[in-house]
Amino acid sequence: MAAHGTPIPMTTRKSGPLRGIAEVPGDKSISHRALILGALSVGETHVSGLLEGQDVLDTARAMTAFGAEVIRLGDGEWRVHGVGVGGFAEPENVIDCGNAGTGVRLIMGAMASTPISATFTGDASLRSRPMGRVTDPLALFGAQAYGRAGGRLPLTLVGAREAVPVRYRTPMASAQVKSAVLLAGLNARGQTVVIEEKPTRDHTERMLAGFGAEIITETTDAGRIITLTGQPELIGQDLVVPRDPSSAAFPVCAALIVEGSDIVVPNIGLNPTRAGLFLTLQEMGADLGFENMREAGGEPVADLHARYSPDMKGIAVPPERAASMIDEYPILAVVAANATGQTLMRGIGELRVKESDRIDAMARGLAACGVGVDEDPSSLSVDGMGPGGVPGGATVSTHLDHRVAMSFLCLGLAAKQPVKVDDGGPVATSFPVFETLMAGLGAAIERNNR
Repeated sequence: MAAHGTPIPMTTRKSGPLRGIAEVPGDKSISHRALILGALSVGETHVSGLLEGQDVLDTARAMTAFGAEVIRLGDGEWRVHGVGVGGFAEPENVIDCGNAGTGVRLIMGAMASTPISATFTGDASLRSRPMGRVTDPLALFGAQAYGRAGGRLPLTLVGAREAVPVRYRTPMASAQVKSAVLLAGLNARGQTVVIEEKPTRDHTERMLAGFGAEIITETTDAGRIITLTGQPELIGQDLVVPRDPSSAAFPVCAALIVEGSDIVVPNIGLNPTRAGLFLTLQEMGADLGFENMREAGGEPVADLHARYSPDMKGIAVPPERAASMIDEYPILAVVAANATGQTLMRGIGELRVKESDRIDAMARGLAACGVGVDEDPSSLSVDGMGPGGVPGGATVSTHLDHRVAMSFLCLGLAAKQPVKVDDGGPVATSFPVFETLMAGLGAAIERNNR
């Protein structure tokens, strides 16, 4: 049995053209942060367009457990009445974060500089993921973590009684680590400084500034330096969540490889720290257009037009781009399989500690579908078979990973033979309307009777 319940095997087969408007959900990264910063603010935060996937709902429940009032008003519309910086109450029960790696790490950061204790757990996938990358820097503030071997969940975090500000250089490109440190710095007197050699998604910095924090970002030869002045009074905001580019990647990439397709994704977030996939696809020769460029909630957005692109070529993706598209490499591997020539993805070792070892999962699944692949600890290469050239015909193990599941379901839409995934259930954690949205565009995806 899967951690989320009974497995849901799914099959996808060669599809006719995908056409229409793809109303993808709100951005997951921004949704998590909207709830957490709303809970740390004074007054009321109104959020519209919130992603209502299981990951974000788990974060909403966690904020309630820490004392904030979190109320769903309607479809994607939520109200958070915050407790202010340093105002978290000690939760009465264990905080279950399900599959939400972003949620648990950001929540740990938000509570680490408050003198309370909380115990965190999650599903089988989350319990296997390393938390030391977050708890180590949080210890510099004075927090203490007690968990399983390797710093894994279940884990109890004891917040600092007198939090001190820190200066921290991130050892890897991770927006989760950076954000956890910045959130911990909110309740530390003085200035907390984070230095990152490679820029990562900056939603936390943008949103902190929007809520009234004093935060400065500088780009230097040493990297990107973010300085946060602690103990601000954050003020509740009205937020509109852009549509998630990581979710949009699936219908967009499916349209690129399914003959005759032509779709539009409205109001998609185009934060430069998240747009690496679209730049990469354009370099491969994808027919992508960005229309009605504008700003919403401090984030750049546009309407994205994607059309079938049979002339795509394999490329070497610059390793320095990895941070801006780390979640999109699985679906990029699917596009690469349908391009001509080899696509080389380097500097992606971070994928080995996501919901699954995504390098291994994609390599094994693609190989089972007849695609030539090669991997090493931090890279993956895919030998393109040209438009419609992937044999397919395999059952792929998703390892409880929603992005692996959706990637192979997209692969089957253009493969010669159907592609089956052993469990599509985890898709609900980030993209609960994936099946209905894709079916509405014309995709042939079905659940299998057990």
